[in-house]
Amino acid sequence: MDRPGELEAVHAPDPVTVPEPASLPQDVDRHRASWLARLFAPVIVAVGLLVKFGGFSIKFFGIFIAVGGYALIWGWAFGVGFVLLIAVHELGHYVEARRQGLDPALPVFVPFLGAYVALRNAPFDPWRNALVSIAGPILGGLGAAAVLFVGEMRDDRFLLALAYTGFFLNLINLIPAGPLDGGHLLRAWRVLKSGGGRRSPEEARRLGRLVALLALGTAAALAVGMVVAHVPQGRL
Repeated sequence: MDRPGELEAVHAPDPVTVPEPASLPQDVDRHRASWLARLFAPVIVAVGLLVKFGGFSIKFFGIFIAVGGYALIWGWAFGVGFVLLIAVHELGHYVEARRQGLDPALPVFVPFLGAYVALRNAPFDPWRNALVSIAGPILGGLGAAAVLFVGEMRDDRFLLALAYTGFFLNLINLIPAGPLDGGHLLRAWRVLKSGGGRRSPEEARRLGRLVALLALGTAAALAVGMVVAHVPQGRL
C-alpha cells in the first residue's frame, strides 16, 4: 500500500520497434533493370548511329557517346573527366607520331573500349613504334598527375579518385599483351633485343635496353601515382 501523500509510479510502455520492410522481389528486379538499361543504353545508341551514318558516326560521335555512357553509370563529372584523361593519353600517341614524321589519324573513341590512334601507311620500325607506344602512357600519366596536384591543393576527394583512375588506366595499358601499348612495346623490344631493326645489332640491342627501361620506369611511376592518389574507402 502506498504511503499517504505518495503517488504510485507509472511506467510508460516500452517503445515498439517496427522492423524495416524487406526488399520486395519486384524492387530488386526494377533496380537490376535500371542498372542494365544504363549500361546498355550507350551501346544501343552507338549501334544505331553506326547503322545510320556508317563508320563516320564512330569517329565523330564516339567521344560524345563515350562521355554519355560513362556518365550514365558514374555521373557526368566522372564521365567527362575520364574521357578527357583518355584523350590526353591518345594525344600522346598522336603528337609523338607527328614528331616522328608519320601520318596518324585523329583519336577514335569507342565507348567502353577506350580509344585508338591509327597510323596510316607506316612501315614497322621497332624503335619508332616503341616511342609512339610509350608516349601515350607517359602523357596520360602526366595528365593524371596534374589532376592529382589540383586535388591535393583543393583537398578534393573526387579529383583524387579521378587521378587514381587515370594512373590505373595508363598502367593497365602497359600490360605486355594484345593490342595494348605494352603489347606493341614488347614486340618492338623483341626485335631490337635480337639485333634487328637497326643498321648494327649493337645499336639495336642498346635501343632495346632503353625501351625496357622506359616501359619499366613509366610503369613504376604510374604505380607510385596510384599509391599517392589512393582514397581510403570506409564503406568496405
